[in-house]
Amino acid sequence: MKHWIQAARLRTLPLSVSGILVGGSYAFYKGFENNLLFILAILTTLSLQILSNFANDYGDGIKGTDNENRIGPKRAVQSGAISKNAMKKGIFITVLVTLALAISLIYVSFGYENLGYSLLFLGLGIAAIVAALKYTIGNSAYGYRGLGDVFVFVFFGLVSVLGSNFLFTKTFYFWLLVPAVAIGLLSVAVLNLNNMRDIENDKNSNKNTIVVKMGFEKAKNYHFFLITAALLLLYIFGLSLTLRNVVLILVGYIMVKHLKFVKEVTQPQTLDPELKKVALFTFLVSVILSISMLF
Repeated sequence: MKHWIQAARLRTLPLSVSGILVGGSYAFYKGFENNLLFILAILTTLSLQILSNFANDYGDGIKGTDNENRIGPKRAVQSGAISKNAMKKGIFITVLVTLALAISLIYVSFGYENLGYSLLFLGLGIAAIVAALKYTIGNSAYGYRGLGDVFVFVFFGLVSVLGSNFLFTKTFYFWLLVPAVAIGLLSVAVLNLNNMRDIENDKNSNKNTIVVKMGFEKAKNYHFFLITAALLLLYIFGLSLTLRNVVLILVGYIMVKHLKFVKEVTQPQTLDPELKKVALFTFLVSVILSISMLF
């Protein structure tokens, strides 16, 4: 059980629910409330993230990308703590759990009355499951072709925030694009840090991430853009909320120090602790924005 918990990578889970918090809270802000729907949305997202982590562990493990040169925690398949066959079974079970949760979520939201919306969101759910699996698994794994950033932005940002809100409201709010893009950019920033940390091992393993393609120094500039653009959008969205000053204090204290560290870093392996900082910052900002909208 300990090895399965480690393979689930619990530290990645707060980031995965950030968009749900913002989208669900904005629905409450607009007068829509459904506690069961909110719980199912959180559970579906957590299950999807765990599925992605299992799949990444398996995909990078069988390709040899996770090896003795990899920086960061040992992976379950790489270390032999979980066999390849056992991980395949774990992935299959998690797919079934995720699909069951997604169908339950869709039914609670739309019932029988909105078949078109139900089919649309079922398609999005299946697409999210496929995206979680295909990031590192298979010969056409998109994470090995530098497309991981695009999928993370779409699913962690746009789909998470706008999709969760639509489940409550059945309405598209243009203003909600602002935090959706911000959460997406911050999620990409976490992935970018991960890829910057692993640049040498990824390069040797033919995992052609955007960082491998552009190089370490340009990846720093890309990271600066991701963070600053996200913070600007959060500031714009926060102008209408009561806790915007708290957001600004957090931005000033945490992210400025982070960007300064990234700018000066020369050893990729020293970036590992920064992943947790940006992920938790994203979650914390989402909580603050949610509190502002709820109260």
